[in-house]
Amino acid sequence: MTEDQTDRLGHDIVAPDPEPADPHIGHAYITAKDDYLKRLRRIEGQARGLQRMVEEEKYCIDILTQVSAMTKALQAVAMGLLEDHLSHCVVDAAVRGGPEAEAKIKEATDAIARLVRS
Repeated sequence: MTEDQTDRLGHDIVAPDPEPADPHIGHAYITAKDDYLKRLRRIEGQARGLQRMVEEEKYCIDILTQVSAMTKALQAVAMGLLEDHLSHCVVDAAVRGGPEAEAKIKEATDAIARLVRS
């Protein structure tokens, strides 16, 4: 494609780069982005609710119950992201092989270790 091509509105048409400059562009979770954002907004609301409970000096066990629910919701988001990462990013790198595959496997292993410790 040449630089002087334009669309029907007169905007320049630029061919996309074959390889993105950032290797993290095109994350696997992008197909479920709206679902993740919805879950994270719900978690954000839970955090605000927890703050309110503390401000209003609610019963400790009730607050702990809500902390547990919020923690479980965050873990569900983390597990979904991890599953997406493994099934797309890591598998794609493994198919290509080489140092990138080793790096993706190490990266995933480290992420799993962090999740297990949390």
